[in-house]
Amino acid sequence: MNSVSPDQHGHGHHHGHDGHNHGPTLATASAKHRRPLFISFLLIGSFFFVEAVAGFITNSLALLSDAGHMLTDVIGLGMALAAIQLAVRHEESQRDENQPASQHTFGLYRLEILAAFVNALLLFGIALFVLYEAATRFTSETPELLSGPMIAVAVAGLVVNLIVFRMLAEGSKESLNVEGAYLEVLADTLGSVAVIIAGVLFAVTGWGWIDPLFAVLIGLWILPRTFRLGRQAVRILIQAAPPHIDVGRLSDDLEALPNVVDVHDLHVWTLTSSMETVSAHLTASEDADHHAILDQARSLLADTYGIEHATFQVEPECHVGCHDVNW
Repeated sequence: MNSVSPDQHGHGHHHGHDGHNHGPTLATASAKHRRPLFISFLLIGSFFFVEAVAGFITNSLALLSDAGHMLTDVIGLGMALAAIQLAVRHEESQRDENQPASQHTFGLYRLEILAAFVNALLLFGIALFVLYEAATRFTSETPELLSGPMIAVAVAGLVVNLIVFRMLAEGSKESLNVEGAYLEVLADTLGSVAVIIAGVLFAVTGWGWIDPLFAVLIGLWILPRTFRLGRQAVRILIQAAPPHIDVGRLSDDLEALPNVVDVHDLHVWTLTSSMETVSAHLTASEDADHHAILDQARSLLADTYGIEHATFQVEPECHVGCHDVNW
């Protein structure tokens, strides 16, 4: 690919072109989630041990299922915290002029997506394990349940989940990784309710199959949500265009800009939560003002598509060679 002079590129040119500011960085925006994530991590982590021990003592598969989901919460919250901390640390080091340039030119933001993907895999594995154990109990003698302690622990777990659920609600709208933890806490909340109902029904009826039945219901409820989270993470990891952006329409809109005669080498992808990125080559007519084209292209992306981060290479119509890219 041929290089271009600074005034032909969407980044780094001068000559009076102003306003190239992406606003608050992603690490800065994500940092505000650290405190609720850390408190949630402590609450969920502490209660996981309580619920796991209680599940073994009471012989409740439903309670163990809920503890398994809570374990993925602990791991997911820990990874979310680590991803945010690493991203913030990377950004701070980049501001230090004495530090050498980082090899991570996009920062460490993608760690958030990796954490969300691992979270989905863990939750999927836990759900399958619970379904297997439930099927085993349906075909064998069910151990005696201690419904009283089972209900008490489930009620306490419900309170903890509701607190964490409320703390993560806002962040789940801004971060895929926080959304992953939020969905798992939602599953745990409903799981605690299911365990309470199962405990009450068993105490009243004595039917041993109630506990594995509710364990199955918990597993089946969370699997579709786990699939959704994993699919979102995979789309970002393979750098597919965001589903809400029509790449064909975007290309047509860019080509419709004044003095733009062709658009090629167009790429649209998501770097991490709420950060879509575009790069493209714009072929301009011979007498075109390249600065005006850059401003119009950036305004189009920001106003129509909500994309603030873009890199454009503006080429005169007589320029050849850039169409030779073969990947």
